[in-house]
Amino acid sequence: MEQCKLQIGCLVVVLYIAFNYFWESRRIKKTQRVRMFDNLLITSIFVLVFDGMTAYTINHLDTVPEMVNQVAHLLFLTGLDVVVFLVFLYVLTITEGFPKNRMWCVLLYTPFVLNVLFAIINIGSLEYRKGVITNYSMGPSVYTCFAIVAVYIMITLIIFFRRWNYIERHKRASVILYLFVFSATSIYQMVFPEALLTSLAVTIVIVGIYINQENPAVKELSHYHDEMVMGFATLVEKRDDNTGGHIHRTSLYVELLAKELRKRGYYKEILTKDYIDNLLMAAPMHDIGKISVPDAILQKPGKLTDEEFAIMKSHAEEGGRIIRETFGNLEDRQYMEMAYQVATFHHEKWNGNGYPRHLKEMDIPLCARIMAVSDVFDAVSEKRCYRDAMPMDQCFEIIREGNGKDFEPLLVEVFLDVREKVEVLHDSVTCKTN
Repeated sequence: MEQCKLQIGCLVVVLYIAFNYFWESRRIKKTQRVRMFDNLLITSIFVLVFDGMTAYTINHLDTVPEMVNQVAHLLFLTGLDVVVFLVFLYVLTITEGFPKNRMWCVLLYTPFVLNVLFAIINIGSLEYRKGVITNYSMGPSVYTCFAIVAVYIMITLIIFFRRWNYIERHKRASVILYLFVFSATSIYQMVFPEALLTSLAVTIVIVGIYINQENPAVKELSHYHDEMVMGFATLVEKRDDNTGGHIHRTSLYVELLAKELRKRGYYKEILTKDYIDNLLMAAPMHDIGKISVPDAILQKPGKLTDEEFAIMKSHAEEGGRIIRETFGNLEDRQYMEMAYQVATFHHEKWNGNGYPRHLKEMDIPLCARIMAVSDVFDAVSEKRCYRDAMPMDQCFEIIREGNGKDFEPLLVEVFLDVREKVEVLHDSVTCKTN
């Protein structure tokens, strides 16, 4: 057992993480698990078991049957390939997602599949070598395993740095650290095969991902924060006889529009992971200033007078003031500023005829321009105390007519292009709130 102490120690650590992860995920049912991490965690346990087994069998060749040794090596080598491949897929998942092009998917999977087949075919050609500290194995299956590990580590690092903006700012340093240590340990193992540090590389990447991205307790805190923001915003909305569906729908439209812009390559430097996350948390707060508007005006069934409309319009400036006073002490200054901009400027118009500052075109923050399209569309597509909901065709026509006047032309183009998705979101929330 002397030769597999490291593997046993790493296995204990990963088993502890797995137990805590699945137990907490079961307890905190509202947190979403990333299936790719589930697969990575289970496969890592499998690899550590067979890593320890091969470390033992290779040093007891006189008592361990050759077939047992070969099977253990085959399962370990193919399992290691799977772990590295899943790390690569996980990085894809937490950044921009999988490529939609089928040809790209084939190119990404082909080296992995061919390597596994090659390892199976050549497992009988294992070479056993005696080292200073421990024996170790080489041969075609081992060489190709090292090669594919190197290839996918390189691709993983390239993908990560190319999609740098899709990782939360406060997580980037940690992700770089565990990917670097994972890579360095794997490379050291390739150069010095006697080291048998594979288990350490696997454990480091599991611990790094768990602590930085997949800890259910951390996700629970984030979920509670989002629920509190949504609940407070919905409470404000209900003052004007709204069911709260407006908050949910506009947030979904904002998310759809922002991600579609990023997907098409527009505002890529602005629409980072942090920016979109902050925007989704800020969107429900866009009408928070209505808390200062009297009920008689909010719930008036007829047309507002000029004086009443002036009071109604004050909710934009008032919303920004409330956010500055309420969230001014938050450490996350980016989120506070985003919420302020969404609340204050979501009634500004592309041609400068909006309020409260009469900002024009690019002077209007992008988050507020996105919010404006979503807010107007939902306002006309839902029933209000002073009118019925408009037909869908008319709602989209209003957005089209606002092109270059009320809204940025690019946002109008993209919003109209995703009409089917917008209608699905509208119907899904409306059904829940009715």
